[in-house]
Amino acid sequence: MSSEQKRGALVIIGGAEDKQGDCVVLREFVRCAGGRKARIAVMTAATSLPGEVGDEYTRLFERLGVESVAVVHTDRREDSEREESVQVIEQTTGIFFTGGDQSRIVDFIKGTPLDKAIHKRHREGAVIGGTSAGAAMMPDEMIVGGASVSNPSVDAVSMGPGMGFLPGIVVDQHFAQRGRLGRLLTALVLQPAVLGVGIDEDTAIIVDGDEFEVVGRGAITVVDESTATHNNLEGLLKDEAIAVCGVKLHILPHGYHFNLKTRQPVLSGNQAVPPVSV
Repeated sequence: MSSEQKRGALVIIGGAEDKQGDCVVLREFVRCAGGRKARIAVMTAATSLPGEVGDEYTRLFERLGVESVAVVHTDRREDSEREESVQVIEQTTGIFFTGGDQSRIVDFIKGTPLDKAIHKRHREGAVIGGTSAGAAMMPDEMIVGGASVSNPSVDAVSMGPGMGFLPGIVVDQHFAQRGRLGRLLTALVLQPAVLGVGIDEDTAIIVDGDEFEVVGRGAITVVDESTATHNNLEGLLKDEAIAVCGVKLHILPHGYHFNLKTRQPVLSGNQAVPPVSV
């Protein structure tokens, strides 16, 4: 058996997760991070209201009974150089990125001592979680913005460097609620990644090794562009429509698993479906 420590899970949430009721998605993040022994760091880089958002998640995680919660504010890139922030990360079992603007996470943290500490803890087994913007930043190339359109076009999406926790995959959030299939398809055609994951609100994927599990009330849309037989990207102007043929689509609700290496759903027995609140 290898002595190398297992990399921590990724809990990638599509935004608007339940914070008042059963908190199914956030409970899974806490469980992955150690349950009642979890030591959580809340990263507020993405939000323009760090105090308010940090307090909200602190109360929530304390209500779920974790051992400790610390908020790491990074309103400027210089904040990610503070030794006290690095020390907080070194003690955590779970690191949670809030929603807001994913570009702020990259601008304020990527390439800094804080970034290096976060990646180090992840390699050592700490769980990385993120919601909305905190989900979008997970790949090495992320969706920065773009229109919610049904049909892909060259200008439907803008891309930029992400934080590199989930390389080779494109993630989009608030997926069904904001009609983002078109921009996810555009991102896949424009980027070398072949797999796109669209995550609905109050829904998450829990990535553990080469496989993820779906948790929550919505669904996950997986787009596999590796099977594509044709696109017309070459020669298109900025506002012209993209044609793409032969892509594979999977819709996976709560309880389903997907293998990222084989790019296939894992179907074993009956899948549990959570109750729908009315």
